[in-house]
Amino acid sequence: MNIPDDRPWFKYWPEGIPRHIDYPEIPLFKFLTDTAERYPDRPAFCTCEDSITFSELDDRTSRLAAALAGFGLKHGSRGIVFLPNGIEYVIGYYGILKAGGSVVPVNPTYKKDELRHVVTDSEAVVVISNKETYPVVEEIRKETGIKAVILTDIEDIRGTISLKTIFDEYVPTMPEVKIDPRVDVAAIEYTGGTTGFPKGAMLTHYNLVANAIQNATFLGWTENDIIVGLLPFYHSWGACTCVNSPIYVGAKVVTMPRYDADTLLESIEKDKVTLLHGAASLYTMLISSPSMGKCDLSSLRYVKAGAMPIPPEIKEKWEKETGIKMILAYGLSEASPETHTSPPDRIKPGTIGIPIMDTDARIVDEETGMQELPPGEIGELVLRGPQVMKGYLNRPEENAVTLRDGWLHTGDLARMDEEGYFYIVDRKKEIIKYKGYTIAPAEVEATLYEHPAVRECAVVGVPDDLAGELPKAFVVPKDGCVCSEDELIEYCKERLSPYKRIRLVEFIDEIPKTQVGKVLRRVLRDRVT
Repeated sequence: MNIPDDRPWFKYWPEGIPRHIDYPEIPLFKFLTDTAERYPDRPAFCTCEDSITFSELDDRTSRLAAALAGFGLKHGSRGIVFLPNGIEYVIGYYGILKAGGSVVPVNPTYKKDELRHVVTDSEAVVVISNKETYPVVEEIRKETGIKAVILTDIEDIRGTISLKTIFDEYVPTMPEVKIDPRVDVAAIEYTGGTTGFPKGAMLTHYNLVANAIQNATFLGWTENDIIVGLLPFYHSWGACTCVNSPIYVGAKVVTMPRYDADTLLESIEKDKVTLLHGAASLYTMLISSPSMGKCDLSSLRYVKAGAMPIPPEIKEKWEKETGIKMILAYGLSEASPETHTSPPDRIKPGTIGIPIMDTDARIVDEETGMQELPPGEIGELVLRGPQVMKGYLNRPEENAVTLRDGWLHTGDLARMDEEGYFYIVDRKKEIIKYKGYTIAPAEVEATLYEHPAVRECAVVGVPDDLAGELPKAFVVPKDGCVCSEDELIEYCKERLSPYKRIRLVEFIDEIPKTQVGKVLRRVLRDRVT
């Protein structure tokens, strides 16, 4: 793909960073087999209790791949990894890839209905889970096409097999599968949509190989880097920066299944962490933590902030208190996900940086999506590059809207300045961003509509300094029915993942709509801003 030489960001391209890379057309799992040969005894991933070298990781993923082939996971089949961050997650991810399958990462806090949708939509045949997530799998197993369930930390449950048994009984011989990197899907990342349940973004082996290399190369990663694996591995950003890029360069990942300020800060000091990635909310919480000044953070080369807009005051306060540079970035699941990053020596607060190598970006008019707008004007951000998805699974109509003439239409409203730096202004989409997580209003509304007292409802995001946005429900009760704010919040809490549940409820007489019945969410947002 040729990017015009007159793109303004090329005038400020970081020194020593290539504008173009010839990405190898290889299966994603080749990263692991190659790195295991180069650095067999180097630690790959570690937890507070355990660690695994690259050669051990290569061995165990091959044993799992051999077992998966026997369980019915063939070339092109889908396998779900339903686990928190940890060594077992990475084994499951790369084991499915080595068997020729597509990985379907699932948020480990998903409830029954959420998991059922992903299993049914993806037609997954295998689920890898643990004692915490297995009860949800058991609830929906009989009504889906799941052929095998693998448990990572328990044994002797009827109808399942343990990872330990697989390691004991199978040899590390990968099945013979032929992967076409540009065609075959490596991962299906489910991302919030505007019309209902999440939709699966199909990312090819080539997409993920390219983005892992782009991420590592743009910021100069080496095998000596140590990364905190705090971002959720099931999320595309976590998969790129905490799994694939580290394996590509041979770096070590210190995994953390959940956020805890004290544990994170202590780990940075003890493990001499060099790279940390997170949403703005992470840095806000760290800055306000009593432990902040007690730990030595000098090993950090930089921290990277994305997933939600980064207020300039957060960046300024972080850098003033720590002396550590904050890199600003942008991406989306449909692009594997990284597309923009700040040049390390020329960061502009309030921006998302410039397009990374081999990535083109434009601002186009909202109406047609065809006319390129000049610097300073607000329009829709569109992208193209080797990391852009193949398309949404089972969504031909949405593919026709989102992927047009080789460009990915992000749904984000943005502007570009004269120097080629981009600014996110608003979202054309109706999604809500809570602490970097994507929430589809329609999914939350569908849950609310099941409550017997709800006649109509609409969910919008309201600004919040810590979380970015909080999901708020506007509810019209049925005549003669009475329900409270706490009752509806608890109702959603029992049925949705923690990050999706509503935090605020306002009862109103009528949901504002257009003449054709479309909810006017902007009107509702204006009520609270």
